[in-house]
Amino acid sequence: MQAPRETVRLTEQVSCSGCAAKLSPVDLKDVLSVLSGAPKAKGVLVGPDTWDDAGVFRISPTRALVQTVDFFTPMVNDPFEFGRIAATNALSDVYAMGGTPTTALSIVCYPESGDMSILRDILRGGAETLKRARVALMGGHSVRDKEIKFGFAVTGEVHPKRIVSNAGARRGDLLVLTKPLGVGILATALKQRLLSEELLRRMTEQMTTLNRAAGEAMKAVRVSAATDVTGFGLLGHALNVARASRKTLRFWSAAVPVLPGVIEFASRDVVPGGLISNTAYVAPHVAFGEGVPETLRKVFADPQTSGGLLIAVPPSRGDALLRRLKRAKVEAAVIGEVLARRSRPLEVAA
Repeated sequence: MQAPRETVRLTEQVSCSGCAAKLSPVDLKDVLSVLSGAPKAKGVLVGPDTWDDAGVFRISPTRALVQTVDFFTPMVNDPFEFGRIAATNALSDVYAMGGTPTTALSIVCYPESGDMSILRDILRGGAETLKRARVALMGGHSVRDKEIKFGFAVTGEVHPKRIVSNAGARRGDLLVLTKPLGVGILATALKQRLLSEELLRRMTEQMTTLNRAAGEAMKAVRVSAATDVTGFGLLGHALNVARASRKTLRFWSAAVPVLPGVIEFASRDVVPGGLISNTAYVAPHVAFGEGVPETLRKVFADPQTSGGLLIAVPPSRGDALLRRLKRAKVEAAVIGEVLARRSRPLEVAA
């Protein structure tokens, strides 16, 4: 007999939550090495070689397609909110590339004997967010799966000369982050029934906030580079920027915003498995300064779901970017700087 609807906790039906369910970046890097060295097809402006947020394909001198796909397991128990979060997260990659999302295809993995009313609410949440973002839902695909997974393949557009890639960071740029860290840790606390309703509300609100306004602000200012901070954590995605740009990114640990409750949970080792694999991935590439607390080191590797944008902006345009973000009611903080390439691609100062 099926459990009553109100007793169903989606997070307890899956082994990992949200972007923490991604494969380890260590394993991915090894597997994806088979793609290295292949010549770019004609029209490909951004491919898989730089581990950017999305691919970009030129279709005319003034138009290029931005393509991405993202799906994952539930990180909240409410099906409607899970659908909203999945859509918000999938759209983020297009915003991070300086593009405008236009169409989406849904991806559904669902138990054959599962409660279809739950799936209906997941789909409804996703569709509501797409409508809010003015993105057309074109269809989708579903398969039977023991664990629930949901997301979208998203297509957008960008002018070929207005692409914001992860490869353009310049020496002297400031690093701006548009959402606090800690979603993966809070989602783990929720899964363990440790999270308060207030912290759940705050986490959900952040994960359902589109990066559209942040993307529009960085396009208007003409920033150097950007990426969205998701499953590989702040340091994992920053490493991609550093490598693609051939620079070193230095973070000022005290300036990095963190969600309420995260430090306490991190100190109690309430962390997702993805944090551990992310830490192992970045460890050889990051130099921590003396005085950076161990709890913050964990937070910097925490896998984010529907996280903010990490933006590299010239100092001369930094104030303009922050003003635009503030007018759009986007949380933002200057958290570091771009240096000439040093012994390691990442540095974290106390």
